[in-house]
Formats: sequence, structure tokens, C-alpha cells
Amino acid sequence: MELKETLNIDGITPEELKVILADMPLTDILEEWDTFDSDEALRIMVNLPLEEKVDILNALSNTEQEKLILSLSEQSISQILSEMDPDDLADFIQSVSPDIRKEVWNNLSEEAKKETLFLLRFDEDDAAGIMTPRYLAIRAGITVGQALSFVRKGAHEVETVYYIYILDEFQRLQGVVSLRELLKADDNSNITDIMETNYVSVHEETDQEEAAKILDTYDLIALPVVDSRNQMLGIVTFDDIMDVIREENTEDTYKMGAMTGNIDRYLDSSIWGLVKKRVPWLIVLLILGTFSTNIVDHYSELITTAAFLFIFMPVITQTGGNSGSQASTLMIRGLATGEIHSRDAGKILQKEIAVGILMGIITGSVILARSFLLPPGVNISQSLTIGVALGFVVLFSTLVGTIAPLLINKMGFDPTVMSAPLMATVIDVAGLTIYFEISRLMQGL
Repeated sequence: MELKETLNIDGITPEELKVILADMPLTDILEEWDTFDSDEALRIMVNLPLEEKVDILNALSNTEQEKLILSLSEQSISQILSEMDPDDLADFIQSVSPDIRKEVWNNLSEEAKKETLFLLRFDEDDAAGIMTPRYLAIRAGITVGQALSFVRKGAHEVETVYYIYILDEFQRLQGVVSLRELLKADDNSNITDIMETNYVSVHEETDQEEAAKILDTYDLIALPVVDSRNQMLGIVTFDDIMDVIREENTEDTYKMGAMTGNIDRYLDSSIWGLVKKRVPWLIVLLILGTFSTNIVDHYSELITTAAFLFIFMPVITQTGGNSGSQASTLMIRGLATGEIHSRDAGKILQKEIAVGILMGIITGSVILARSFLLPPGVNISQSLTIGVALGFVVLFSTLVGTIAPLLINKMGFDPTVMSAPLMATVIDVAGLTIYFEISRLMQGL
């Protein structure tokens, strides 16, 4: 029975609801959340275990979060907030409206306020902006047995216990040891004998996307964040990095679809909000697209003389745009994953020239055969003109799709802006010019 149906049963007691909720995966509850009215949502929230209340609140949209906060008692709010990880709490406080923020702040403990203020010092897009200040740290010089005793006492207060960080008296990071190595070592061994001094860390101002790449490259579960003096500030955990990756992927997807703005959930966005997200780039692309009209007008006499050119214009622009988008997608993906760099431009260009030539020959041959053999049917000279022109357009589009993202990345900008819609519009204008000029030469017009 679905949870929505269960809630409609008359006379169900809170105890019975707790039993039902205890047997239901949290993902199922979240999946049905949009179907609940305010009373049902509150009823579920009140009867969930505290840990799941926190997970629910973190997973909901800003609008739903505020509705719940306004409905819950001060005691419930305090319990939930005290259970939240510091980094999640800081994000939550930043996302809600000023009125809700004030109410939330008044329900925080002094320790939570101190941790939140510490985290709010940092830019939310930097590594320090997504870190947690709760981690296991010990002093150098103690024994493994002493370290294990400390880990047992402090494990419930931190987000992850897999790594234990060794600090000096000035909170500077000296090394790191995994819990696995700690458990394998003899209790009487000194911690300095087993700690790893060749550790990986990030600076507080390291971009969160770069921190995500580093954690993925070195296959880590957590990444220490240090300041300019190598003093330990906190750790970025794997789950935080997953949130960053999802956010960055969403932003890149928006840019690849020629959209701007926040990455709010679709159902939480207003109609005007969706318009503002889409219309700016749409206007830019519209204006750029009008240059195609100028190109067609410039070659109107040629088109009138050789009408077959007009018939195959859509094929030229579509194929050119597709080949350019393919190349740009490969470059953008390679740059995002660190697989390629701007310094590889020479090798990449050589390879893509060869690829573009081969694809131009293949696509040109296909359109030559198709235009000659199938309706509307043109003569062999005209078919050859179309095939050669398409081959050059594909080569040009491939090179533009390759060079543009590399150049934009080298300049320090986001290469995703050169993806599908913008790339197709630019290539349409240039591709038509190539098409008409080659046709003019081959047809002797």
C-alpha cells in the first residue's frame, strides 16, 4: 500500500504511523512528497526518526523547507538543527528567507552558531565553503593504542572516521593515517611511524569543482582543507563532492542548452523565472541567426541561377552544426574531466584535422550519391558541387568545434558557452558562406 493511501486511513495513531514509516525507505517517502498536503507532510515529519527528519529537510526544495520550519514546534526545530552536519546547516541558513533564517538562528545552540559563523566566512563555491569543521585529529607522538581510544570517543561527533589527521601544536597538518592502517598497527607503535606524510590537501580558496577533480583523481573519501599556513580548517567529504558534481553538471547542462540563472528544481520555479532562465541566450542566438538571412540575401542571385543550392541548404547547415557540436562536446568533456588541457592544442588540432577530412569525405560522398540517385534529383555536376561543399563545411565545423572551447578555456572562461546552440548558430553563418562560395567556383557562376 502506498504511503498516500495509508495516511487516508481513519483513526491511524502516531504509533501505527511510526511503524509504517520505519519499514518504508526514505527514497519512497521523498518520491511521494509532492502528493502530500501540508497536514500530511507535517504528520510524516513529526513521526520520523530524528536522523531521517534531517535527511528529509536536506533533500527538500527551499520552499518546502520553509513550509516545514513554519509548521514545526521550536523544540522539533532545535532537535533537527542540532542533528544537522555543520556544512549542511550553513547551506540551509543561506538558502532560506531572512524571516526563517532569524527563527532558525534563534533555535541554534551556541556551539552550532560558532561553527556556522566559521563556515559562513568562506565563499560557497570554494573548497572551504563545502567543508565540515568536524573531523578526527590527533597530536604526533602518541601511540596507536592512544589514538584508537581517542577515535572511539570522538567517532560519534564527526561525519567520517576513515581518515585521522595528525596536527602539531599550531594546528598545522603533519600527516594522515587511515583507520584501516591504524587497526592493523601494533598498539605500542608511535603514530608518526605509520602516518602518511605525502598527503593530498586543498587550499581554502580552491574552487569546489577543482576539489572534486582532486578527490576523484586520488580516489579519496575525504580531502583536508588548509589555510595559507597549512593550518587545518576542515574536510571535504565524498557526499559533499557528489553534490558539487551534480550542481556543476546541472549548470553545464543549462549552458549547453543556452540557459542561464539558478539551478532550482523545475516545479519550484515560477513561470517568469523559467522565462528569465531561457530568454537571454535565446535573444542572442536569434540576433546571431539573422546573419544567416544576410548571407542568403547576399547570394540571392546565385540561388536564383542555381536553384538546387536552396534545396540542399538545410542539409548543409544541419550537418555542419552536428559535426561542430560533436567536436565541441568532446573538447568540453575532456577539459571538464582533466583528460585534455589547453597545452595539448597542437596534438588535438592535428588529430581533428584528420578526423574532419575523413568525415568530410564520407558525408560528402553520401550526399553526392543521395542527391544524384534520389528525388528531387540533380545532375552529376550539381551533386558533386553539393558533396564537395559539404565536405569543406564539415571540416571547418569540426575545427571550430575543436578550437573554440580550447581557446575559451585558455582565456579563463567556461567553454560550455560554446556548446550546441551557440556553436550551431555560428557554424550556420560560416557554413552557408563556404557552401555558396564553393558552389560559385565549381559551377562557374
